[in-house]
Amino acid sequence: MTPPLSPINFLEQAGLVHAERVSVIYQSTKFLWRETLDRCIKIASALSILGVNRGDVVAAVAPNIPELYELHFAVPMSGGVLSALNTKLDTTILASILKQLEAKVIFVDYEFVEVVHAALKTLSLAQAKLPILILIPESDQEVSCIESLPDGSLTYSSLLVMGQNDYQVVRPKDEMDPISVNYTSGSTGKPKGVIYSHRATYLNTLAAIFRFEIKKFPMFLWTVDMFRCNGWCLPWAMAALGGTNICIRNVTTEVIFDSIDLHQITHLCGAPSILKKIAEAPTKYTRKNAYKVEAVVAGALPPFEILSRVQELGFNIMYGYGMTEALGPVIVNKLCNAELSMSPKSIKFRQGIMEEVDVKDSLTMKSVPADGRTIGEVMFRSNTMMAGYLGNSEKTRKAFEDGWYRTGDLGTRLLDGCIQVKDRAVDVIKFRKEIISTLEIEAVLTSHPMVLEAAVVARPDNVNGETPCAFVKLREGCDHNVNGEEIIKFCTELLPLHMVPQMVFSYDLPVNSTGKIQKFVLREKTMTI
Repeated sequence: MTPPLSPINFLEQAGLVHAERVSVIYQSTKFLWRETLDRCIKIASALSILGVNRGDVVAAVAPNIPELYELHFAVPMSGGVLSALNTKLDTTILASILKQLEAKVIFVDYEFVEVVHAALKTLSLAQAKLPILILIPESDQEVSCIESLPDGSLTYSSLLVMGQNDYQVVRPKDEMDPISVNYTSGSTGKPKGVIYSHRATYLNTLAAIFRFEIKKFPMFLWTVDMFRCNGWCLPWAMAALGGTNICIRNVTTEVIFDSIDLHQITHLCGAPSILKKIAEAPTKYTRKNAYKVEAVVAGALPPFEILSRVQELGFNIMYGYGMTEALGPVIVNKLCNAELSMSPKSIKFRQGIMEEVDVKDSLTMKSVPADGRTIGEVMFRSNTMMAGYLGNSEKTRKAFEDGWYRTGDLGTRLLDGCIQVKDRAVDVIKFRKEIISTLEIEAVLTSHPMVLEAAVVARPDNVNGETPCAFVKLREGCDHNVNGEEIIKFCTELLPLHMVPQMVFSYDLPVNSTGKIQKFVLREKTMTI
């Protein structure tokens, strides 16, 4: 009988084939792959002793430290389901998520003990069963705070001592069994729990290696959060390739460049904000004519000046398009010099390592013409998609209606085989019979020398249906040098009249825990203007 596909196999192979190669580096701590395998087996064993059975959820609130890396293997090795949670969640949202997860155990880094403890108190008031808390202290830190934690709380080191070396790893009965639950960013409302299967993560791990052009034995700097789509499946990819994980607690310009010099980093990934940190590096970090580091980002790219500066500093930029439901970026392209001068919000995506990506009419399910003009919904169909939404079978059914995953993004198909994402369906402006992309207007607004960030939303209009309304965050010191009328005039010179914002407000843009602008908040604000 063919054994089920599971990414835990990658660690078992690494522990055997690459036993003496370095697996993890964090500050002064260093592990070999055989040591990482042994530690994961012990943690899996200890979780089993604590009562974690097949299908039980184990939560974690921690930054990119070795312990969180190990949990990506140890939890599924115990038969459990890992849910690595956003470290920026507030008490209310965290309590709500923990209530839905019904986690048996929760691992908590010392930095986040206070917010987790408060969330657990909220759960206890609701008479919910509390998970066993496992504290992750710094290696040289006294564990004095353990006394103030709930009864039965343990430390990570005591869990390791509890575990047995001869523990028999729990294999999935079916490769479609869940391996993890990841939460969406909640940019359009409440975060949703997204279930990943062993099969999907195994296949997506292999796909990620090709997408990101990762060769054997990479030196990977952990700048993408492991709680985002299980770090884009890269924890498992590093084991598959026998690579070295450079774990870091905080992502700063200094840490990025020091790590590159010290460890000869080959790859780093994350949000586009990483590019801004790189571009703003002091002159002492100059890397001109140095070997190229692959920097993979997913999200709206920053302005031309930042992209150009990052390339000058010795980085190849790859940009991706995807979402939590697709296990992270599914289309990844390398940014070429010709694209540097384009609007970062109008760059094309060429289909990559995925069965099918299409732009369809959401009603007829027919592919839209490849004319660059006809708008449809971007849809995916693949073996590397989520298994569904936690506790919401109806939403899962709607998401995969007609056998395709409906992204909720609008785009066009081009003659060269690329797709161009125009906007979120919920964000577009319906001006009479025409659909206006807010992203295209935002690209013009952020090209204004005094505008740092911009968000455009639809404002109800009795005559035209909806018209554009813009909120901008000005660059520091520019508050008295520009006003809304001047920005509108600037847009008039670059946009068709019906796309020019009718109103422009200087405003602190509301963002969620992942830094995404909450447009639904801005839409509500337009109702009071």
